[in-house]
Amino acid sequence: MDSKTLRCKYLYFFQTKGHVLISPSKLIPENDPTTLFTSSGMQQLVPYLKGEVHPKGDKLVDSQPSFRAEDMEEVGDNRHTTFFEMLGNWSLGSYFKKEQLTWIFDFLVNEINLDPKNLYVTIFVGSALVPKDIESEKIWKELFSQANLDFEFTVNQNPQQGMKPTDKIFYYNDKNWWSRAGTPEKMPIGEVGGPDSEVFYDFDPEGKLQIHKHSKFKDKPCHPNCDCGRFLEIGNSVFMQYVKTEAGFKPLPKQNVDFGGGLERLTAASQDERDIFQTDLFLPMIKVLENETARKYEEDPVPFQIIADHLKAAIFMISQGLEPSNKMQGYILRRLIRRSILKIKKLGKENVDFADLVRVVGIIYEGVYDEILQKQEIITQLLQNEASKFSKTLNKGLKEFEKLASTGDLNGQTAFKLFETFGFPFELTQELALDQNITLSLEDFNQAKNQHSDNSRTASVGMFKGGLADNSEKVVKLHTATHLLNQALRLVLSQEIKQAGANINSERLRFDFTYDDKLTEEQRQEIEKIVNEQISKNLPVFFEEMVTKEAFTSGANGVFGERYGDKVKVYFIGDKEKPFSKEICGGPHVVQTGVLGQFTLGKEKSIGAGKRRIYGFLK
Repeated sequence: MDSKTLRCKYLYFFQTKGHVLISPSKLIPENDPTTLFTSSGMQQLVPYLKGEVHPKGDKLVDSQPSFRAEDMEEVGDNRHTTFFEMLGNWSLGSYFKKEQLTWIFDFLVNEINLDPKNLYVTIFVGSALVPKDIESEKIWKELFSQANLDFEFTVNQNPQQGMKPTDKIFYYNDKNWWSRAGTPEKMPIGEVGGPDSEVFYDFDPEGKLQIHKHSKFKDKPCHPNCDCGRFLEIGNSVFMQYVKTEAGFKPLPKQNVDFGGGLERLTAASQDERDIFQTDLFLPMIKVLENETARKYEEDPVPFQIIADHLKAAIFMISQGLEPSNKMQGYILRRLIRRSILKIKKLGKENVDFADLVRVVGIIYEGVYDEILQKQEIITQLLQNEASKFSKTLNKGLKEFEKLASTGDLNGQTAFKLFETFGFPFELTQELALDQNITLSLEDFNQAKNQHSDNSRTASVGMFKGGLADNSEKVVKLHTATHLLNQALRLVLSQEIKQAGANINSERLRFDFTYDDKLTEEQRQEIEKIVNEQISKNLPVFFEEMVTKEAFTSGANGVFGERYGDKVKVYFIGDKEKPFSKEICGGPHVVQTGVLGQFTLGKEKSIGAGKRRIYGFLK
């Protein structure tokens, strides 16, 4: 089954089950400044999974293009990508485990014709804080029993010790628990989470291919999560079941379902093709690359896999308006392109014809994401410009390499500098070093890289306007208080005040705004008074979806004006007709201001010409 048919079947299947189709978010989130890219289908639905009412109902389905920069180093096998399309269905307090597992099994077996003998499922084994997911086990037992398998299947309680041919259901610990904070033990008070159930497809059920024995895991027991390549995860049903409280885990008032299945992996399973790069979602790109380089994919697949994944991600980003740069999303885009060019060089070519690659990607997604074909000339030109710039940087990097090698200063630490400054990945520097009988330490390189990541992470705190550390209860309260502070500043200082940035963690809020002078003590007291008055009034906090242009003309405050989509969420604090605050925001917020407590201002300082920074606290 080709990918377009599979995508359509999935969306239609869940629409027949009462789900409403929702539009995907852009790769660069418009109303979520806490992250660089949309990395999953659930990202735009977080407020609704926490209790807000979605305007389209409590059963939703979509197909969401997603990107995960953290997976960049994982690309180079038969299944990992940075860019992927996530098929998702959602229950916002509607159906739960029984319906979800039954429907997804029905879809896999009867809609895309996967043999149930090749399907394996995993469930949560429980912990000291949360019970074992026996309910999901019972449902899966019933479903496999109805599938008329020609053997009596079994449940594996300890898959890391290996599996029997009859095992179909596997219990795992942290691999089958979902929350944004990790395991139940690591979750902060107020965080939501729950068990999940993954479905795996077996590409070697009879053992003829001996996939596990030919992998680097050959000396370890094989099981669905061993990552040897025999099994491929094709879907995960997350059950948002609990909230962590001071007294332990308690069931949520409304229990939600969040399913995600990668289109690339589902397509591979439907074609019984264990290499996703040999499916119709990548094969046209591979063919172009083979023609351009006069090399065969089978001879050395890794460079082809990296180039195809990275350039597809880059093409999607550019089609949505992003350009290469040295900051934030633009930096990631630049790194994708430059890493692709290095791999092209490894295949023996200085460059390739980007026009053909852009065209075939556009054809792959024609009728679904038509902006690629509509903007193919712009995309091609940007790719070519970046390739030209990198050629110059590449030559400078090679000169720096020669200098370091000749002076004896080439080591793991300086190899990272070559990577960071000139885009040289470690493996390229390592190859060049070996030619000169120099051995580099990957450990030293990773140490420098990790140190840089820690520094970057620290430096990035506050880079994103409205940046939230997480969605815990304290952060949500302080985020809501930021709306009150923003309006209070406008009332006391000037209606021309504009938000210039924000950062919020569980301890305090930090708010940047446009203003020339230091606040007087009288102004500080008046701002605190206004904010606390709104808290004492216990005003309602709610939102309304509005057309972006109408939101601004109606007087709503906003930050990322140039990046809003056609519709936005406008949050009101107070009466809708005469609200105290009216602001475009992606959430999350409290429901009533009365829960915020006492607000106080902290230190204030200048952060540049015409910009001030002030801190606030809740007690």
